[in-house]
Amino acid sequence: MSRRTPRLFAAALAVGALILGGCAEKTATDAPAAGSSSAAAFPVTVGKLTLDKRPEKIISLSPTATEVLFAIGAGKQVTAVDDQSNYPPEAPKSDLSGYQPNAEAIAGKSPDLVVLANDLNKIVDQLTTLKIPVLLAPAAATIDDTYQQITDLGALTGHPGEAADLTRKMKDDIAALTGSLPKRAEKLTYFHELGPELYTATSKTFIGSIYALAGLENIADPSDADGRNGGYPQLSQEVIVKANPDFVFLSDTKCCQQTAETVKARSGWAGVTAVKNNQIVALDDDIASRWGPRVVDLLRTIVEATAKVPA
Repeated sequence: MSRRTPRLFAAALAVGALILGGCAEKTATDAPAAGSSSAAAFPVTVGKLTLDKRPEKIISLSPTATEVLFAIGAGKQVTAVDDQSNYPPEAPKSDLSGYQPNAEAIAGKSPDLVVLANDLNKIVDQLTTLKIPVLLAPAAATIDDTYQQITDLGALTGHPGEAADLTRKMKDDIAALTGSLPKRAEKLTYFHELGPELYTATSKTFIGSIYALAGLENIADPSDADGRNGGYPQLSQEVIVKANPDFVFLSDTKCCQQTAETVKARSGWAGVTAVKNNQIVALDDDIASRWGPRVVDLLRTIVEATAKVPA
């Protein structure tokens, strides 16, 4: 998913476009996990889509789907990915766009499965008319949505065993991380920054649910209590300073070059607890904007950062 602007990020999620050790390594491999089986009987049906045989020319126009496909061992079946799919490095990046999908350009690559995160330009109908199988895998709202998408892609690509192994490992890793959380009398608070314009995400979003797993309280929740902003309000500096978050997490380090230093230099922020206590955490923009296997890496970063604060 592109991180060109916080507004674009929020809008993409709203229409259905939002993690360090072994899981990241699995994402970059085609090797089946020990004890798993890639054997699958076809035809396979997921939702309204039925594939009569295993697809061998998959196009992914979703960075998250790209990560999942490689994580479950289907990478060798992927022949092209969109221009935002930058992980794993071996993914066959192309000039195809998930934001401005072009049916003719996609059809020109003769795919036997196209995976999308958004139905922009009514691309699903266009590809269906061309008799190209399409799976729409929109942004997850919960971690369970992530598990389901992994399961679906495993079934459709002939890797159900590897998909089951991946979801099991993710669940085990998340359980271990959340089980290690210290007991606190009061929750630590945080501000998740999508961009220097101070767009953020509430607890009702996928990214907000990950912070909730870490036992944190979101200072943005009161600013979008009615859901008018779809979970992505823009806060004022005054609101943030008054809320005085214990942590500031930056998911705009690549797109907007934000750092602990740039935050500390902001007028009026010197008294914020996160600034005073050097609790400004730089995240990887891509990991923080996707809902695939590396969500475990994101949770680990959050847990490790907050664990340094005495209970």
